[in-house]
This record gives sequence, structure tokens and C-alpha cells, in this order.
Amino acid sequence: MRREPDFFGEDEELDLVYIAKRLLDAKGLEDKLTAAGIDYLVEPDEYRGGFLFQTVRTGAFFYVRGAEGDAVREKLAAMGFKPQPLAES
Repeated sequence: MRREPDFFGEDEELDLVYIAKRLLDAKGLEDKLTAAGIDYLVEPDEYRGGFLFQTVRTGAFFYVRGAEGDAVREKLAAMGFKPQPLAES
């Protein structure tokens, strides 16, 4: 279920699991995460895109609790989405 930032504790680590580059993808993922009962945060942010001519674009960044990141990545892959790799610490 989509949550507001204050739902997650200030000291709680969030894991970026997906960047939706199109609104249609973001809406579809929101529906699937909600149906699966997964708490998530979605925020707009910028990313670099393009092959020859890179530009800064805005996308929907999906975050889950850090402890749930790996399981959610597996679910996203099973749903046909390409999840963000685990960030290196």
C-alpha cells in the first residue's frame, strides 16, 4: 500500500527497488504492489537517461523497507518488472 514518508520511521532505512520512467509503468506497479500488500513509498526524482544524448529526466522512485528489499525485487521480477540492483554500501 502506498505510504507517506512519515509512515516509515526517521531512522528506518529504505531500499530503492524500482524507477518508473513512464507514468503508465508507475501506475501499474502501484496497483500490483498494493494488491500484494506491500508497503512502499513513491517519490519523484531525477535520473540520467538516453544513450547518445544523455538528459536529466524525472521518474517515480519506489522504496520499501530495507529488510524487505530482496523479497520485493524477486516479486517485481516475477511480475515482469526489472528491479533496481541492490545498492553497494
